[in-house]
Amino acid sequence: MSTVFDTAPEDEAATTTGADRLDRWAALRSGRGLAGLILVVIVVLAGLAAPWLAPFAPDEQTAGAALQGPSGQHLLGTDSVGRDILSRTLHGIRIDLLVIFLAVPAGAVIGSLLGLAATRHGRIDHALQRAFDLILAFPTIVLAIALTMVIGPGVWTIATVIVLAEIPVFGRLTRTSVLTVRQAPFVEAARTLGADEGWILRRHVLPNCLEPLTVQLALAMSVGVFIEGAMSFLGLGIVPPTPSLGSLIKEGTQNAYHSPFFVVGPLVVVVVLVLGLLLISQALAARSRLR
Repeated sequence: MSTVFDTAPEDEAATTTGADRLDRWAALRSGRGLAGLILVVIVVLAGLAAPWLAPFAPDEQTAGAALQGPSGQHLLGTDSVGRDILSRTLHGIRIDLLVIFLAVPAGAVIGSLLGLAATRHGRIDHALQRAFDLILAFPTIVLAIALTMVIGPGVWTIATVIVLAEIPVFGRLTRTSVLTVRQAPFVEAARTLGADEGWILRRHVLPNCLEPLTVQLALAMSVGVFIEGAMSFLGLGIVPPTPSLGSLIKEGTQNAYHSPFFVVGPLVVVVVLVLGLLLISQALAARSRLR
């Protein structure tokens, strides 16, 4: 009888956690979640398969073919030095995917760990909140300009800006979620029955904090696409001749008079990627509200 009472709560908690996990991913199997997932997968696969899908190398120049419109040889036309825009767009996707799928999760992990630490000690909490205020006081573009002046433009500058921008967001979200869950009745009940804080954190607090963090992660990735595009558009990001979606949009707007279709390809990819990520975040958020 004693063995039953000792193991049953843990088994029940494990079952509940597994059901919650399945429920969370069910949001991506229909409606907006499925549509967003399909859009993101299409863009990701296009970027990963760029070496095979691209008809030309991203830096290959065609003599006498500068600023040509769409044709059978160049489906999206060429840029000012005769490079195939479709090929550069496909390879530019790889840069954006590298940035958002590495920098955003890095910022999320660091911010979440800091937010968790803030709930453990009052002095650490106070210091971190002031640090978060300091980071949030600077607009992202101002922060990007300052970092570019220090370390120069490039992919690592973009990644650093995204990480710094996301740390306070995830830090405060984690802190708020943990403090809210700690006051829940089931946590108080576990504490009354003698469960230690480490067990409560692993079995109750962290699983119930994952849902808002997952929603924010999808939303932060869409913001990461905008940050890369804005920085590259302003000359603070990817350095030519390396292609990125932001730098291609910048080139397209500069040559819009001579080649109106230049900007269409990169812009469509950005819209599809951002729309897909937003649909995923909305589906996850809607699932969270229904529970």
